Amino acid sequence: MDYAPTSATRRAASTKIVVAGGFGVGKTTLVGSVSEIVPLRTEALVTNESEGVDDLDAVPTKATTTVAMDFGRLTLAEDLVLYLFGTPGQRRFWFMWDDLCLGAIGAIVLVDTNRLDDSFSPLDYFESKGLPFIVAVNEFDGTQRYSLEEVANALALPPHVPIISVDARDRASVKQALVRVTEYALERLIQPLSVNAN
Repeated sequence: MDYAPTSATRRAASTKIVVAGGFGVGKTTLVGSVSEIVPLRTEALVTNESEGVDDLDAVPTKATTTVAMDFGRLTLAEDLVLYLFGTPGQRRFWFMWDDLCLGAIGAIVLVDTNRLDDSFSPLDYFESKGLPFIVAVNEFDGTQRYSLEEVANALALPPHVPIISVDARDRASVKQALVRVTEYALERLIQPLSVNAN
């Protein structure tokens, strides 16, 4: 007698994606816009104590900051759950990135074209770790728009790294970014297997 697992007996699979980027780039907003649960946020008020430590000039209206992580969940299928982890943006909290990236299949590096310099360290981090990542240019209101090719050139991205536009406030836009990073992670996983098969 053949036994076929039913939805009730199949073990649910899970996968993990990390959302990274500079301070105030929209990571918390991105996780919150797509999470099906109330996202876990570890935010603290920005106080005068951070003067001289965090560069607040580019985001003067930002009142809170992530001090550990953002966490959200999205059910992709009956037996497949995606977990999202947003990293803290300030350098003094980057020691947590290694733990947050454990077990991740890929990462989204969120970019603000007004502050491209803040993107280089996250890009270097994921390149050094060998974790597949895509670059998502967050479409802030009132900012000058550049072509994706211009942004890729400014960031000196390798040609194989995908770059897309995203609106971190828009659920559909964020879902597209999650699909793209998942596709790219699978491409990177399959690549060595196809080379070895030849």
